[in-house]
Amino acid sequence: MLHIKNFSIIDDANIEFGEGFNVLTGETGAGKSIVIDALCLALGERAASEVIRSGEKEAVVAAFFDISAELLNPATTQFLKDFGINIAEGLILKRIVSAQGKSRAFVNGSMVNVQTLSDISKSIIDVHGQYEHQSLLSAENQLDLLDAYGGLLYERQEVKNVYESLCSLKQQIAELIQQEKERAQRIDLLRFQINEIETANLNPGEEEGLTEEIRILGSAGRLAELANEAYESLYASDLSCITKLSRILDSLREISNIDSRANDAFKSLKNAPPLLEEAGYFLRDYKDSLNYDPKRLEQVQERLELIKGLKRKYGNSVQEILDHRDKSIIELEGLQHSEETLEGLRKELEKLKDNLTDKAQRLSKKRKSAAKKIESEVVSQLSELSMPDTRFSILSTQEKGDDTTDGFRATHKGIDNIEFLISPNIGEALKPLSKIASGGELSRIMLALKSIMVKGDNIPILIFDEIDAGVGGKTAETVGRKLKNLSTDHQVVCITHLPQIASYADRHLKIEKKVKKDRTIVEISKIEKDDRTAEIARMLGGAASGISLKHAKEMLRKNR
Repeated sequence: MLHIKNFSIIDDANIEFGEGFNVLTGETGAGKSIVIDALCLALGERAASEVIRSGEKEAVVAAFFDISAELLNPATTQFLKDFGINIAEGLILKRIVSAQGKSRAFVNGSMVNVQTLSDISKSIIDVHGQYEHQSLLSAENQLDLLDAYGGLLYERQEVKNVYESLCSLKQQIAELIQQEKERAQRIDLLRFQINEIETANLNPGEEEGLTEEIRILGSAGRLAELANEAYESLYASDLSCITKLSRILDSLREISNIDSRANDAFKSLKNAPPLLEEAGYFLRDYKDSLNYDPKRLEQVQERLELIKGLKRKYGNSVQEILDHRDKSIIELEGLQHSEETLEGLRKELEKLKDNLTDKAQRLSKKRKSAAKKIESEVVSQLSELSMPDTRFSILSTQEKGDDTTDGFRATHKGIDNIEFLISPNIGEALKPLSKIASGGELSRIMLALKSIMVKGDNIPILIFDEIDAGVGGKTAETVGRKLKNLSTDHQVVCITHLPQIASYADRHLKIEKKVKKDRTIVEISKIEKDDRTAEIARMLGGAASGISLKHAKEMLRKNR
């Protein structure tokens, strides 16, 4: 379905195309090419404000495709998914052009840029004629068609698998070489760090012990004074705790011998003297050990400063410093063996190159064989389409590079660059298909290619304009029959002046230019039965006579 509003002389038109073969016919100048211009606008072609119908603010063209996701190429399907566009109920490509020349593009109501619209439409529809929307003009698509025609997609997938492995390995080697440039500096740094940490001879928990020691050394005088007072009070003086406790125990012992009620008190204190004596021994030894040593205090302070310096570099604790040393040792060992790793990867790369070379050369050989068959078939097809002197060739070239052992650059499709060359006239040199100027010639070339490559072509909709330029009679019959055959696997739309072609159509649309309310408009309608017979008769002779009507009926009957 194609909706056109305020485009050129088209006021408001809805065109519904059917399955199979569709034709659009009408008098010269009726507006048939305007329909194709409008369609190409919806497909992402360049826009200009001149296309807007006089007196209107904007032109709108929307193309609805009742198409399943399976018919789209994977890249298009993935893009639609990423964009959140659901095509379960169809796909709508829409374009709006304002009088100021600004253009807006939409896919199922979501605004996109024009390039996106073009990229999506290229996987759905080909317009053959004087327009740019032609997939077969792309060298990449020509290679795809050659491989599909030759049944080479499996071999190409094998090449792709090896090529992707080769690219991945090259990336690893490049990264390793880059690391190699920095390796010497890194090794020196790691060795310095490891040596600095190991020379420090750190132990987990050491910092806490040193902090405690420096606190004790800083208070050694006061600690000695306190310890001495405690020792004197507990043990050394005549009035010490132990002396007093000994007298208390003697009294309790004598009391308990007379009064048993004192037994518990006696038993409670009986075990105290050994404990007090032990505490006294500790105080004696402790006070003797507290000799203030300025050198030891300086050593501890220096040790703590060393640890603080290492913490600033390698971690927040002694344990983290030691962990950094362990990681550095592992990294150093890896760097010291990187040359061996690099050498191993290079050997593996050479094996992959050998494998890629073998598979790419096999694929290239099969492509050349398939290309010869296509060349012969295209020439035969074009001879039937009134281009008997046409030469057609498929040029295969390779670029120099280091992807293969025989010195070629490769891609995921192999080592071949494919280009279709053609010379429509005697004495003319072969030129790329994209350089052919004549719309009629180009359409017939496309028809020939499509006819022999129909199985490898996954473009579901084909539009042919000017395909009947310079042909007639038997050739026109051939063109019509080929278009009809194509329509078994594609939806085909053709603008034609030839009744031989129009009579093959499954759906016939007539375009007429009329004047209403002093304005020129274009009407597009589906015609059937007598109306269609009359249109075929007009195309045969210009006026519907008894003979032309009879001839038209016979033509429709024969080609139905």
